[in-house]
Amino acid sequence: MRSASGAVHDLQTGDWSAAASPEEEALLSEVRGPALDIGCGPGRLIHSLGARGVPTLGIDVAPSALDLARQRGPVLDRSVFDQLPGEGRWADVLLFDGNIGIGGDPRALLRRVARLLAPDGVALVEVGPHGVGIRREAVLLERDGNRTPWFPWAWVGADAVANLAKEAGLVASRVAEVDGRWFAWLRHPPRP
Repeated sequence: MRSASGAVHDLQTGDWSAAASPEEEALLSEVRGPALDIGCGPGRLIHSLGARGVPTLGIDVAPSALDLARQRGPVLDRSVFDQLPGEGRWADVLLFDGNIGIGGDPRALLRRVARLLAPDGVALVEVGPHGVGIRREAVLLERDGNRTPWFPWAWVGADAVANLAKEAGLVASRVAEVDGRWFAWLRHPPRP
């Protein structure tokens, strides 16, 4: 991933298509379902959850990712900002692998996640480490000389996710490092 500022981010595509890691499996053990995996990529998380009998749906817009994901579980060719089944009834929403950056506006994305979640639902969101804050930039993907068009992307750090969640009508009930990666558990605030 190359950003407009010239920074290059290695996406570790081998990990992207691999099975869920033991650390990810431990995180997924908390998922009760039904679960929505936003930006499911090749479907590694929906496969892991499906193997446990957890009802899961993946969504993505990348044709190559969807081709792989369809072999691993149920997926839809949809943007998170499109109409989706089960709106307001998802017990779990997943945003792993930097997908907090989808659309380049993490506030809008988390507001959308809040509308997808059931009243007692949990969004498990991977974020960057402390010190990242909130950054937005145009990026493109390149591999073997091929490039995508520029598109908006964002990064959110563990230091910024609680305030960002609050702006979206959610609360960060926990933020923790798991094997060098940072995750936030976001929920609707308790009702008075």
